Amino acid sequence: MTGQTSTFARGRVTTALMIAAGVGTVHALVTIYWAFGGSALLQTVGRDMVALFAGRRWLLLPVAAVKLTVAVAPVVLDRRSWPWRPLTRGLAWSAATVLIFWGGINTVVGNLVLGGAIEPSGGYDRPGMIGHAWLWDPLFLLWGTALAVGLAGSRQPKPLRELADRATPLDPTI
Repeated sequence: MTGQTSTFARGRVTTALMIAAGVGTVHALVTIYWAFGGSALLQTVGRDMVALFAGRRWLLLPVAAVKLTVAVAPVVLDRRSWPWRPLTRGLAWSAATVLIFWGGINTVVGNLVLGGAIEPSGGYDRPGMIGHAWLWDPLFLLWGTALAVGLAGSRQPKPLRELADRATPLDPTI
C-alpha cells in the first residue's frame, strides 16, 4: 500500500510541476512573440507597458528567458532529485511565493477596479485592466500555485531517527 500511495503522490507532484511549467512557458512564449514585434493581445498588458517597451522590445527577451527558466527548471530539478537541494528548492519556493502574491493581488485589485469597488483617480486603461484581471495575473497565480503544490508534495520526509530525537519524552511521574 505504501508503494501505491507513494506512486500516486509522485504522480501528483509531477502533474503540478508540469502544469506550472506549461503555464510559465505560455507566459514566456507570448513575451518572446511580443519581443519580435507581435501585436496580438498587446493591448491586454496596458498602454503604459506598451509605451515603456516601444522601440525597445528586445528587452523582453531577458524577461522571457527568466520566465522560461522559472517554468522549466523545477521539472528538470525534480527529475534529478533536486541537486543543491536547499538552494534550488529555496529559489523555487521564492518564485512560487512571488507568483502567488503578484498574481493574486493584481487579480483581486484588477477585478475590484473593473467592478467599480476601486476607482483610480486618473481613470484606467480598460483593455489593460481586463487583461491583467482576467488573463495575465490569474495565469501568474495558477503558475505559482501549481509550483507550490508540486514543491510541497516533493518534500523529503524527515528520517524517523531525526523525528525521534526531537520528540519530547513522556514524564514517567505522571
